[in-house]
Amino acid sequence: MTWLVDASGVVTTGPGQQAVGYPSLFLLVLIGALVPVVPTGALVSSAAVVAFHRTAPVSLALVFATASLAAFLGDATLYWLGRRGMRSKNGSRWLEAIRARAPEERLAQAREKLAEHGVAVLVLSRLVPAGRIPVMLACLMAEWPLRRFARGNLPACLAWAATYQVIGIVGGSLFEEPWEGVVVAVALTVVISAVPGLIRRVRAAG
Repeated sequence: MTWLVDASGVVTTGPGQQAVGYPSLFLLVLIGALVPVVPTGALVSSAAVVAFHRTAPVSLALVFATASLAAFLGDATLYWLGRRGMRSKNGSRWLEAIRARAPEERLAQAREKLAEHGVAVLVLSRLVPAGRIPVMLACLMAEWPLRRFARGNLPACLAWAATYQVIGIVGGSLFEEPWEGVVVAVALTVVISAVPGLIRRVRAAG
């Protein structure tokens, strides 16, 4: 929790620290797109909280632009690496990593929905926790060229950044202190991330 406050807090301080803060946000979101170990949604929401308390529209705009661009470039890079793996006789560790995060049942659903609805599924996949990787793999298996994937992924990343920024603004508007808003924003993102898993467990139990 502390590192989220620190990482988002540098966005709103003096010019020198801002020069470090936005690249840090960009780098963390980029890494999170490539290797999903960084809670990027919570990071964007936390940065939005502090930017909201700064009451400077340009800060919120920069958080949005930084997060969406980093997510887009990270997704495009991962997709490009996946395509290289698909064309390789032995595959690649990136392609194997993508496959490992896409259970067969969810991959089958993603392929079916992609065939029926096309780009719309790609846009929605970024808004559904753990939905991005199965749909990306479905696009790879459908042999979408990188350009086609990028065209669909751009609005997906914009919608994703806007959604988590709104969560941060809501959390920031509830409290006077930025750190309190960060706690609420992170809690909201954790709840949102947990909902799909709970729904699947309930369906399985039923």
